[in-house]
Amino acid sequence: MTSLDGKVVLVTGASSGIGRATAFAFAGTGARLLLCARRLDLLMEMETPLVEAGAAGVLFFQLDVRERESVETAIAELPEEWAKIAVLVNNAGLSRGLTKLHEDDPENWDEMIDTNVKGLLYVTRAVVPGMVERGEGHVISLGSTAGYITYANGAVYCATKAAEKAISEGLKIDLMGTPVRVTSVDPGMVETDFSRVRFRGDEERAAKIYQNITPLQPEDIADAIVWAATRPAHVNIHTILLTSIDQANSTVFYRHEK
Repeated sequence: MTSLDGKVVLVTGASSGIGRATAFAFAGTGARLLLCARRLDLLMEMETPLVEAGAAGVLFFQLDVRERESVETAIAELPEEWAKIAVLVNNAGLSRGLTKLHEDDPENWDEMIDTNVKGLLYVTRAVVPGMVERGEGHVISLGSTAGYITYANGAVYCATKAAEKAISEGLKIDLMGTPVRVTSVDPGMVETDFSRVRFRGDEERAAKIYQNITPLQPEDIADAIVWAATRPAHVNIHTILLTSIDQANSTVFYRHEK
């Protein structure tokens, strides 16, 4: 196994859901946690619990990954003891709306593309050169089953996750000859704020997504992420595709009887 004790792990979108669970999972490895999100107040609440969970240190900073200059500045100005990022978890992402393409609001497209694709690229571009220079690093990005099969009313979200899959595959090819590893973790339905965000706070509509289904939990995804990161240095886990037992792919589900 690769030890992460004392290593710096950067997690984007770390204030809730999969990002938050991932931070706590890495805390258990003794890593030093570099956590960012748009909501700094939510991150600050995590400090004591993360240290109690085993984190060797914690540093928070506010960041919207859609803002390229902010991303570049944040990474460039990290304190020296935090600049040697060993693992990057590109978790920040979202979906907006569930509407026919020709009827959708283009603002939804902009937000998804700017976050899920461009934000992913901005952070990766800012962090990976240092990994190459130091001869150590692992980029783990959050994809989705949506990147494999396009579903009705979700064309643009599915396109952004297909893009993440292609970016991860291309990055691994471009990094051949270096020890930097690249992994795409692609979950199906996970019980987080994902649907509430998609439907802009419509709790009733969001709840129906998980109705009569046992979804994955954020901790399930965090476990897969940490497993990939702790494989021996010569092992690269390219892709982890995981779903609930009640989901076959993005369009096939089993809903239990009430």
